[in-house]
Amino acid sequence: MKVHALLLVLMAATVAAAPAQRRERARDLGIPLEGTPGPLDAITDVAGVEVGHRTLIAGAGKLVVGKGPVRTGVTALFPRGKASDDPVFAGWFAMNGNGEMTGTTWVEESGFLWGPVMITNTHSVGVVRDAVIQWVVRQGRMAHDEWSLPVVAETWDGGLNDINGFHVTKEDAWAAMDSARGGPVVEGSVGGGTGMVCNRFKGGIGTASRRVAGDGYRVGVLVQCNYGARTPLRIAGVPVGREIPDLLPCRAPCAAGRSARDARLADDVGSIIIVVATDAPLLPHQLKRIAKRAALGVGRMGGLAAHSSGDIFIAFSTANPHASRDSGLAQIAMAPDERITPLFEATVQATEEAIVNAMLAAGTMTGADDLTVYALPHDRLREVLRRYNRLNP
Repeated sequence: MKVHALLLVLMAATVAAAPAQRRERARDLGIPLEGTPGPLDAITDVAGVEVGHRTLIAGAGKLVVGKGPVRTGVTALFPRGKASDDPVFAGWFAMNGNGEMTGTTWVEESGFLWGPVMITNTHSVGVVRDAVIQWVVRQGRMAHDEWSLPVVAETWDGGLNDINGFHVTKEDAWAAMDSARGGPVVEGSVGGGTGMVCNRFKGGIGTASRRVAGDGYRVGVLVQCNYGARTPLRIAGVPVGREIPDLLPCRAPCAAGRSARDARLADDVGSIIIVVATDAPLLPHQLKRIAKRAALGVGRMGGLAAHSSGDIFIAFSTANPHASRDSGLAQIAMAPDERITPLFEATVQATEEAIVNAMLAAGTMTGADDLTVYALPHDRLREVLRRYNRLNP
């Protein structure tokens, strides 16, 4: 029987090698982060944005290609919700290019993002891309003489997941899109982030948002984080990676109190995909500038954009509806460049917090060949921040 027939979210298969802990977010722990979040502190604070996940977890033990263990999935993000076919102005940026985000050539050329942003694992980009086109056709949104160039991004989950088993199917991509909703966003080891590792801790999906003072605009960020060595990791300016040098990925059963490196998770192997949403009326060239500023949020966390890292970011604006009309004259609003710096600041802040939230939400996971990747321990993180006088009451 194919493993895919068993692809329910089997929490028993996600073996915890450390005590379970409540999945607090950054602000629950008292991490002193800058800026004012929106009510959900999520990318869905930007009106219209919807997010959905399909999480695939099955099997345990020895890796058998094509059978598992499976620790992967798909995340779908719609700028105007899945019921809309109205594109948004967008821009993108690659901080380091050892990765993939399809459709960006047309984003660059046209200035528009058509349809969702999808995120999955490296070897599932093709099937997800094709699934998006089929989904659009099924929705009756594409005539026989039209075409589609979906935006699908990836990070590599081959440490924990049977990545060469090709377990993500078009049905999984459809499920992620169909499940997209506004409201709170599930974070951690879900969707495309299921098998990801961040700073040698368990990584995955994270999100945050900021209110922009003065203009009242909102900026939201969603990340799929799978990058970074342990030592450079900083949280709220504190060298957390140096203070928590243990709990490195290891093959279970891991020796008590110590762990060792695994060759499949070398320090410079990893990536991060970042999606930035805003309701500020920005044009494509301005949104490219916004996408670039997400890199500064990664840098605050100690990210180095290493040689083997794919760090690719896309930003879009939900303002200016119907700007792509094919007849008549579109009336476009544009925020002046002189007022864009607060949006840069909000992007940096929300990116930083989204990465922290991804690590805090992700629990310890054991996957292929009994590789265990530990969760960032909340109690020890709080203790480190307290020693550096960087913990809010």
